[in-house]
Amino acid sequence: MTDRNKFPALVFTALALASVPATAQEGSEGGEKRTRLILGPQLSPSWPGADKFSVGPYVDVSRTRDSEFAFEAPDESFGSPLIHSGNFAFGPAFGFIGKRKASDIGADLPKVGLSIEAGAFGQVHLTPALRLRLDGRKGLSGHKGWTGEVSADYVARQGDDWLFSIGPRVTLGDAKYTRAYFGVTPAAAATSDLPAYDPGGGIQSVGVTAGYHRMLGKRWGIAVYGRYDRLVGDAADSPITRQLGSRNQPSGGVALSYTFGGSR
Repeated sequence: MTDRNKFPALVFTALALASVPATAQEGSEGGEKRTRLILGPQLSPSWPGADKFSVGPYVDVSRTRDSEFAFEAPDESFGSPLIHSGNFAFGPAFGFIGKRKASDIGADLPKVGLSIEAGAFGQVHLTPALRLRLDGRKGLSGHKGWTGEVSADYVARQGDDWLFSIGPRVTLGDAKYTRAYFGVTPAAAATSDLPAYDPGGGIQSVGVTAGYHRMLGKRWGIAVYGRYDRLVGDAADSPITRQLGSRNQPSGGVALSYTFGGSR
């Protein structure tokens, strides 16, 4: 699991490694457990709407007793199913967005602090090759709004030997979230030389993500992903986006994987 936004790499990596049992994707009761760790760098916009990029961790920790690991999209939020019922799963979702300072953005705009987000997700496999997922998270700090994502993934795989996925993304945000990153209050307009702008909530961006994982031997493998988002609606029309940021929001990562445990 990974988050495409900037957050402290060491903190997230420590959480991922410390929570292996809690975030593990486990299968049936029988069989010997296997654990797979994916770790590497990813490049993503420093904050929503930024034209600058930051390097963060691309991390995933999975466990299974089944013959193959459960599919996880490379850009989905941090969390793991707590409830399984047939092809449906539900569980907590967590996200992080790094702080945005006036000096970072290049205008005298209010600071948006480090955003720690918590919420939940639900997902369903319509077929073995098609998964739909809905994710919603509340900012406990920073923007303090609601954000979420609707996604679909087509998955092709040959067990754990290789896996390819691709699918569309729709990112959502409420008015509080959108105003934090794309709004300009009258007071901020007077000091930033930007026009006042009061955006509402709704669809923030549309995009697509593709990921690939391939084993290079019994234990080692390589994982790569790429994502492109295009800001739309009020987020795209913001003077912050037009004058100081970008409607184009690409991101991507590359990592090594290591699988241990089990007899495979």
